[in-house]
Parts: sequence; C-alpha cells; structure tokens
Amino acid sequence: MSAIAAGEGLGDGALRALADPTRAAMLRLLLTAPDGRATVTELARELDLRQPTVSHHMKLLREVGLVHGAAEGRRTWYAVAPEQRDRMGELLDVRTESRMTGHVLQRIIGDLAQRFDGTFSRGTIERYVLESYDLLAERARITRYLPSLTARFAAERLAALAAAERHDESDRPLEVLFVCVQNAGRSQLAAAILRQLAGDRVVVRTAGSAPAEAVRASVIAALDEIGVSVGGEFPKPLTDEAVRAADVVVTMGCGDACPVYPGRRYLDWAVEDPVGRPIEEVRRIRDDIDGRVRELLTTLA
Repeated sequence: MSAIAAGEGLGDGALRALADPTRAAMLRLLLTAPDGRATVTELARELDLRQPTVSHHMKLLREVGLVHGAAEGRRTWYAVAPEQRDRMGELLDVRTESRMTGHVLQRIIGDLAQRFDGTFSRGTIERYVLESYDLLAERARITRYLPSLTARFAAERLAALAAAERHDESDRPLEVLFVCVQNAGRSQLAAAILRQLAGDRVVVRTAGSAPAEAVRASVIAALDEIGVSVGGEFPKPLTDEAVRAADVVVTMGCGDACPVYPGRRYLDWAVEDPVGRPIEEVRRIRDDIDGRVRELLTTLA
C-alpha cells in the first residue's frame, strides 16, 4: 500500500490530526509500543511534554477515530484503532520491529529440528537459524515479520543444503536459481513464471546480491495480470548452499557475485531492471522474461 493509497478514505479531521507533529509522534509511539498501547503518563514521559498537553492531543485523536481508549482501574490505556493500524503505519512510515527473543529463536530451532530430523543435527540447524537471523537483521529496514522470515529463510537454506549433498542423485527434481541485485524484480518475475509452468518438476529458488526490503508492488501487479502469483516470496541474500544445490544458475545484472561450482549450468540474461519503471515498461520486461523462461524450460525437459 502506498502512502497516498493509505490516506484515501480518511476524513478531513483525521488528516488534519496527522498533520500535527506532536500527534504524529504520539501515534508512532502507540504503534511501536511493546503491547501496542500506552497511557498518557507514558507518552508524556517519552515525548518530554506535560500531561495536559498530551491529554489535549489524545482527545482530538479519539474524536477523529484514530485512537481508542480503555479504562483499567484508575488508568486509561490508549491504542491506535485496530482498523487504522496498517493505514497509520504506512502514512507515518512506521516500521515496527518484531520482538525476536531467545525463546522465539529456540522455538524456530526446535520446529526445524523436527522437520529435518534424520537429515541434520540440532547443532547444524541452530547454526543456520542464527546465521539466517543475522543475515536478515543486519539489513536495518528488514524488521517486519523478522521471526517468520527467519524461520522460512533458514528452512529454505537447509533444504538447499540437503539438495546440494545429494546433487548427483538422478531421482531428484532439477533445481534452478535466479539471482539479480535486489531480488525484488527480475529474479522474482522469472521464478514466479517458472513455478507456474513447471510445478513440482522443478525446484525454484531466488536470491539477491544486495536484497531490497520487499518484492516491488509493480512486479506483483504485472504478474497478477497474467494469472501468476508471487506467493510468499521475499528478497533474501545469496548464500553458498543455494548455488551448490542448483543445476542451473541464471544471473541478471549481479555481476560476479555468484560463486562458480563445476557441474552447474550458468546463464546470464541481459534483462532490464524493472525497479522504478512505469507499469508499461514493467509489463514489457515481464514478457521478455516470460519468453526466456519458456525457452529455458524446454531445455530442462
């Protein structure tokens, strides 16, 4: 959702309320509070303001429907109205950080130990989970959904590692890795189209030499127009095991970032980057990639 789209449907009173920097700061604090709520006293302390001043602004926010209050004993807790949380987060550019505690990491490690039981030791799984967390967390803007992304990224890496260790077996599906710079445009277009065409016959992975925050909205829209879903894909860094697992590695604009292993087929596609392009150009790039993927699939078969 763009900031413009997020603002659509808000009344004039709500928009005026958001224009005030103090009220905007109060909303940001409520959105990022550990349990999503705070008292006037807490907000006043965080903003270094007098409580009557915060109470005045809170009254206005409640009147325009952006904030709800709930009394518990002698205290009243305030929170952003549930139906407004996503919209306010977009308008105020709030990137809420998921609480990644040791308990959550141990839960992820335990779940993956059960999933890969008999394939990897718990020590190996713990190393991959912690390393995957570090790889995602070091990109400062990737904080939303960090626990679930860590779990998925670690699972994908472990699956690739297992595939790499049985690379010479003839009864396994072929694996194709698409790599571009941000893993938010070209590689995601190619991967989504190949998954649609090949189904379970081909394992498709993606990676980026400098991953972006999210798959571009224009890319998702261009795929949707031809009946192809990007699914739950997200930009992820290029890792060694993803290359080792692949039978075919397709690079698009990422230079020499990809390590080279013998026995793999390497292709470099000269495809324009759709990032920042108008939708008409994104469609043209999509169709170019579509033709290349279809040709690639005939060689895989």
